Amino acid sequence: MARLLIKGAEEALGTDTAGAKIFSNAKLVRVVNTNAAAQLVTLVEAVGGSVIGSFTLASGDSVELEKEPLNGIFAADATVKASPIGYTQ
Repeated sequence: MARLLIKGAEEALGTDTAGAKIFSNAKLVRVVNTNAAAQLVTLVEAVGGSVIGSFTLASGDSVELEKEPLNGIFAADATVKASPIGYTQ
């Protein structure tokens, strides 16, 4: 059975590409929407870089987002939070 590893503190996401977070070069990040409304989450090539893609995260939902180490993540609202994670056997 795999176990979830928390690799860093939960942080509020920035709200634009300049405020994107890379989470210490993490490749796997848990993103949770604590807002009462759905929020757009965006993945960028690097902090301040071009958009790779985005998705809408429903209120109260979470996802595990796989990314490249220097990719940044930001959201439409700072109530979307994230933390770097990993798995172990």
